[in-house]
Amino acid sequence: MITLWHNPRCSKSRQALALLEEASAQVSVRRYLEESPTLDELRAVHASMGAPPVIAMMRTGEAEFKAAGLGKTDDDETLLHAMAAHPKLIERPVAIRGDRAVLGRPPERVLELL
Repeated sequence: MITLWHNPRCSKSRQALALLEEASAQVSVRRYLEESPTLDELRAVHASMGAPPVIAMMRTGEAEFKAAGLGKTDDDETLLHAMAAHPKLIERPVAIRGDRAVLGRPPERVLELL
């Protein structure tokens, strides 16, 4: 089972979901803006991605990023807390299967979990 943190208003997220469905993958869709990930979930997904810089998991162009006083050089823990408080800052889509996770940028990356 692949869990997809999904925003149906995002074309990349819709493309990732379509690719998984075309591949007949079992997908559980989580609308992360409605069901926000906890700080612990964000930490776990970060680790499952291979612990890249947390800033790579963020939408730095969002107004919330600037409004929260965040910067691209902030430490990982500050950025994780910001994503937990403002899930709109989470780059999408995120696909999770077991102990692996990928950011669907480009959307075809989600197929790495098959």
